[in-house]
Amino acid sequence: MKLFCVGVFTAFVFCKVVTGFLDFNETELSFIEAYEYGVSKLNYNPLMVGLTLIPSAGAKGAVCLDGTLPGYHWHRGYGSGANSWLIQLEGGGWCNNIRTCVYRKKTRRGSSTYMEKQIPFTGILSEKAEENPDFFNWNRVKLRYCDGASFTGDSENKAAQLQFRGQRIWLAAMEDLMSKGMRYAKQALLSGCSAGGLAAILHCDEFRNLFPRTTKVKCLSDAGLFLDAIDVSGSHTLRSLYSGVVGLQGVQHNLPRICTNHLDPTSCFFPQNLISHIQTPMFILNAAYDSWQIQSSIAPPSADPHGYWHDCRLNHAKCSASQIRFLQGFRTQMLNAIKGFSMSRQNGLFINSCFAHCQTERQDTWFADDSPEIRNKPIAIAVGDWYFDRAAVRSIDCPYPCDKTCHNLVFR
Repeated sequence: MKLFCVGVFTAFVFCKVVTGFLDFNETELSFIEAYEYGVSKLNYNPLMVGLTLIPSAGAKGAVCLDGTLPGYHWHRGYGSGANSWLIQLEGGGWCNNIRTCVYRKKTRRGSSTYMEKQIPFTGILSEKAEENPDFFNWNRVKLRYCDGASFTGDSENKAAQLQFRGQRIWLAAMEDLMSKGMRYAKQALLSGCSAGGLAAILHCDEFRNLFPRTTKVKCLSDAGLFLDAIDVSGSHTLRSLYSGVVGLQGVQHNLPRICTNHLDPTSCFFPQNLISHIQTPMFILNAAYDSWQIQSSIAPPSADPHGYWHDCRLNHAKCSASQIRFLQGFRTQMLNAIKGFSMSRQNGLFINSCFAHCQTERQDTWFADDSPEIRNKPIAIAVGDWYFDRAAVRSIDCPYPCDKTCHNLVFR
């Protein structure tokens, strides 16, 4: 099955992303997520969950880029899931300079003023057992992302009227949820997609430390394994972006000391330098040919001025043999990055050879009749088996083009 991103809205969003590559404006990384909402609406009527702002956040300085209150969407658990909590950290790129952050603060990625008042809960957030077999009756929370630094910054720019308070938002949200019953959790899972998947890695051990040792706590990163890769021009596009984010937003003070003790702060924003040091059980779910990384890190227009990669970037079926070889090298780099991580029995892996990005929140990729599988096991079952210790899960796909279950993203 292939997903074609079409339509005026999607094309508009995608064009914004493409123009943004040239100057690292990643504020609309979630063009795929926007399409995901469209898929949900086309297929059926998903559960719509309202936005809750955090009133106590303002006094703590825990505010979005524009100074508005942060918020989350919460659907209460019941029955056997009443004391189980799943926290999903929203993704949506980063802003790495004043100009891109000023732009961002006029969007839902930088201000609660522009956030949807209701969003669909699908995939890992679904309330239906047939769509989400292991977490359907848990307390499920989606924490909105409005800081632009994966919930880790803590600084400000008064001249531009920008608040970089991601770390404070994280802390204020956790404190608020603890007061609403999360402190009684018997089971908890911190997850996130894309920039939220990176945040789940960065905050995993902090999340574990909120709870007593008797609480079962684990973390899941979906499409958060952003690699410090060399692009098609020989440069480090994503490292340049991350360097701006870390420097501008005061991220370095909130990065794990076990990393910053021996590496520079920008290196410690890359998951490959963090995952082996995380003490809490972690599951990494990632497409080996991550669509966003191909478009924004590996072959962005800024690294491809003559457009040799244009067609391949939009549709893997149009890649030449040499381009596929380059992408196979990216997959190899990803597998090398997780070698140490995969040696720990407590960790889980699902690296499928698909051209995709974010597979937990879309119903068609999380759990459906034709959802992606590795060795006949779909993503939802793999994550559930790992979380509940039903089975060890370290699933790594054979290289492209062997996997026929992929829901590959194709852009026009």
